[in-house]
Order: sequence, then C-alpha cells, then structure tokens
Amino acid sequence: FPVLMPLPLAAGFRRSMRLCRRKARLNQQSCYSRCPSSCYSSLAAPYEEVVRYQRHPTDRHRLIILVGPAGVGVNELRRRLITSNPREFQSATPHTTRVQKSYEVNGREYHYVSKETFENMVYSHRMLEYGEYKGYLYGTSIDAVRTVLDAGKICVIDLEPQ
Repeated sequence: FPVLMPLPLAAGFRRSMRLCRRKARLNQQSCYSRCPSSCYSSLAAPYEEVVRYQRHPTDRHRLIILVGPAGVGVNELRRRLITSNPREFQSATPHTTRVQKSYEVNGREYHYVSKETFENMVYSHRMLEYGEYKGYLYGTSIDAVRTVLDAGKICVIDLEPQ
C-alpha cells in the first residue's frame, strides 16, 4: 500500500514561511518574489509517496537495523517481525564473552567466545556493532549477518544507541 510520509523539511518549511512573511512585510514585496525556493517550491509536494520495496529475485536480501533507545519497543518490533514470517526474517546470532548457561546452546542464543577473541574481532573490523553490559562484551559479527543472508533470509537486528 502506498503511504504518504512527511518530508523532513516540513518543519523547516513552516519556519521559512514565517521568516519570509516577516521579510515581505518589512520590504512590501510578495513572499514569492523574496524567496521562491524556500517558500512555495515545497508547497507543490510537501509529502513524498513511499512504496513497498520489491526485491528482484536475483538481488540478495538486505539487512534491517532497528535503532532506538531502551524502552521504545525496537526489540519487540524485531521479535514480532520474525514471528510473523520466520521463513523470511531471522535475527543474527550475537557474540558474547559471558559464561554459557546450562540450558543454552552455543550458536543458538549466542556465540560464546573469550574476551581475547572478541577483542580481536573488534580490532579486525569483523563486528558490525558491539558494546559492554555488566562487564561482558556483546555484539553482532559481520559473519553472523552473512550467515542469515546466505540462508536466503532478511536479517533483522536491533540496536540501542550509546
């Protein structure tokens, strides 16, 4: 379904109109003659049509990264997306330096590695993202993302900006 999304310039458009009107009153000129590019050109198309991406069968699947602060629901959005169509969407298995719990399987919940191995992956630019939590390192490797993409699925990960 086509969706209309406001352009990022919408707030700037309102500000430009106010400034232009103020300048026009001072100089007794029309707004269009004072600043046609900032005022009226955006009136013609303040919204841009967004259409669904149609992947060509020969194109590789893409990585989707959901970014948001803690508590806004990016993890839930990722989970629901994968649950809604597990044949199409999958999350990359992250790496961690924390100790494996008895019920966990290496490669399913996490790839459990030593701190030295993790740091080597960071220094050799093999980590897409990483961070520290409660003294342990966590991150998503480029190889983990490639594994999902090579399986013919769309890789979905969520990040919390630091």
